[in-house]
Amino acid sequence: MKVGIMQPYFMPYLGYFQLLNLVDRFVIYDNIQYTKKGWINRNRIILNGEISTISIPLKKGSDFLNINERYLAENWDREKIKLINKLRQAYIKAPNYSVFFPIIEEILNEENKNLFEFIFNSIIKIKEFLEIKTEIIVSSHLKVNHDLKSQDKVLEICNNLGAKSYYNSIGGENLYFKESFDKENIDLNFIKVNDIKYNHSNSHLSIIDVIMHNSRSELNDLLNQFSMIKP
Repeated sequence: MKVGIMQPYFMPYLGYFQLLNLVDRFVIYDNIQYTKKGWINRNRIILNGEISTISIPLKKGSDFLNINERYLAENWDREKIKLINKLRQAYIKAPNYSVFFPIIEEILNEENKNLFEFIFNSIIKIKEFLEIKTEIIVSSHLKVNHDLKSQDKVLEICNNLGAKSYYNSIGGENLYFKESFDKENIDLNFIKVNDIKYNHSNSHLSIIDVIMHNSRSELNDLLNQFSMIKP
């Protein structure tokens, strides 16, 4: 059993979906603290040849609220139109615009304004478009000690799910340690997206950019374009 665990991110980069595609069960955290100035509710695209940020505005809230306790801003309906128009301007000439833009509109027109539910819905829709079959589990649905943090929480979730192997993006290399996973008989692995170039873009932009510029067969190939790193 291969398990991966990640926070929810708005239209995340290719590596997020590579990890999702690699594992058997993928856990998304909903009951962890929202991080300001992170990438949970924003990402990057290419607009007029330059990198541009896209974001979901949020209602003001305590810094201590969890992701599933945050909500989209009251002016989201107005801001949503601006974002749709920005994405249309960015990708109207892209090869897959006619196929993928309607899905973007569906995602942005989601009625549930809870931040986690909104992002979770977007990940599910992109997962389906990419034909990824992995089971996704929401962390709060698991019967584990939710007061645990970082590596301890990951290990508890892995044991709960019967994981034999745990996979994480390379960003967690300094957070998780082989010795701790060995004690639980769990094989620790990290994956790193290969340095992929396409249409003057790169794989570290939002998945929107990747899908807009690559065919179905190219997307299938890109899901496997990563390096496996053993600690």
